[in-house]
Amino acid sequence: MDEKRVRRIRGNLRSGLLALGVNLTAQTSTTAIRDLIRKLRPMDCGIDLIRIGGQQDGGYLIPDDLEGIEYCFSPGVSTISDFENDLADRQIKSFLADYSVNSPATSRPEFTFDKKNLGSSDRGHEMTLSTWKDQYLSGYVGDLVLQMDIEGSEYEVILNMPDLLLRQFRIMAIEFHFLDRLFDPFAFTLISSCFQKILEFFHVVHIHPNNADGVFRKGDIEIPRILEFTFINKSRVSCTKPQMVFPHRLDADNGSVRPLPLPKCWYSST
Repeated sequence: MDEKRVRRIRGNLRSGLLALGVNLTAQTSTTAIRDLIRKLRPMDCGIDLIRIGGQQDGGYLIPDDLEGIEYCFSPGVSTISDFENDLADRQIKSFLADYSVNSPATSRPEFTFDKKNLGSSDRGHEMTLSTWKDQYLSGYVGDLVLQMDIEGSEYEVILNMPDLLLRQFRIMAIEFHFLDRLFDPFAFTLISSCFQKILEFFHVVHIHPNNADGVFRKGDIEIPRILEFTFINKSRVSCTKPQMVFPHRLDADNGSVRPLPLPKCWYSST
């Protein structure tokens, strides 16, 4: 069978499956996925972790390195404001944004809310992180905190963010979604590019699986569909060593469904 006919048959098969809601593609190599996971293994940077926010969803472990920080940007509000509330108790003001709600769950003078979503453009109810920051802190060069849970839009927001703004964040707590799609080559390119951009300026210091959405397994690779990552700016760190103890004593499940510990492949090579 000639190559042109083979391509035509494959194209027809793919089109037929897509019409049924099935996407047939080659899979990302396990070697590429293992390499990305290895780069993302958390490091002990010599700074204790503290829990900011509630004991379930909305709480994150971050480095105890908040001194001198005045502002946090927190897109993805939903019905929980525990993280921002704890920061306000530490005299850190928060800018919050979410088009799906009309206000934060808690009203405080330290909160400034925009009924918009974060994305890669400034259209309609969407805005970029750069535009948002310039709206309130134009010219501000101090360190910032980023806490982001925006249901999959985190990838376009990070890839769209200028390096100068990215480097201004001292600490970032970001929930990454759809990680089981790493086995799709197109999604792998997008997701890995996002992480590579962050890793140029940040160390991973903690990973916590969101137990609400389960885990995808292929051989010895286990990928929770949602992972909460905590990053610290490399400028704050003088030395590192692998972090081998999981879960952390301050970790808590996001909900009451079955607990989901961090799979060992995310922090150990053995």
